[in-house]
Amino acid sequence: MADNSGILLESGTNELEIVEFCVDNGETPAYYGVNVAKVREILQKPKLRAMVNAPHSVAGMMTLRDRVLPVIDLGVVLEQYSEKSANRVVVLEFNNFVVGVLVNSVTRIYRLSWEQIEAPQKATCGAYITGMVKMEDRIILILDFERIIAEMYPEGAVRALDDQQLLAYNGIGRKILVTDDSAFIRMQICSSLRGSGYVVEEAANGQEAWDYINGTLAAGRFDIDAVITDVEMPQMDGLHLVTLIRRNAALTRLPVYVFSSLASGDNIKKWENLDINGVLTKPDLPRLVEILGECLAGK
Repeated sequence: MADNSGILLESGTNELEIVEFCVDNGETPAYYGVNVAKVREILQKPKLRAMVNAPHSVAGMMTLRDRVLPVIDLGVVLEQYSEKSANRVVVLEFNNFVVGVLVNSVTRIYRLSWEQIEAPQKATCGAYITGMVKMEDRIILILDFERIIAEMYPEGAVRALDDQQLLAYNGIGRKILVTDDSAFIRMQICSSLRGSGYVVEEAANGQEAWDYINGTLAAGRFDIDAVITDVEMPQMDGLHLVTLIRRNAALTRLPVYVFSSLASGDNIKKWENLDINGVLTKPDLPRLVEILGECLAGK
């Protein structure tokens, strides 16, 4: 499989395509998925070179068109050790970071609606799973690669603003709706906004956010000053949420910001027709809070 540049879905339709791959521990193969939008290409495993002082789960490094990439062994990350040879590398790009992921095999691509993706049961799925898709013969688990990489390379993780940074903003009297399926990232965003004086409402996916917005509109008490949303979320993604907001005449001037690991140059250009006020790449939370403050200062 080459790069995914030809696989483009219309923005805002609440659909996605996932690449399914297998990690085989020698007993029961486990099937996982990742959004095609993160996949640059899929390769036969090349010869890997050792990395000095690398995390335990890094199998080595590879060269891809003059760029040196770390390659993580997903079986090690997920503690599914096997003597079977993992001979495929899925090259991912997100958060302005490119990494190879070593897996046993890559099976196929599925086109799905986010409504088909269920929120995971953390007690049985583990911390690295953000959603699951029930197929006829198996369950595909959607992996949280942002969290996996953030734990290996903490300097690239989303972090709450420190006290000095918070002093630059005054959000008193403003209410922000934050939508992100990652409880950890949502906590970082919300704690920073609350530290800046904002009142914050939280939603774990686009459907929850849309229900909250509709509830306040129906009750005649809509008081949200801005929305911050992730893109990849079960039930309803952030782009479809933006589409629904912009279709409502009462919400056309509501500031909406997308804060996502998918915020590459190509995707930002693709989302231009959605009338988003700003798109920022995780983990640049300080810039997100800065832009939000600039937007609301004149309201």
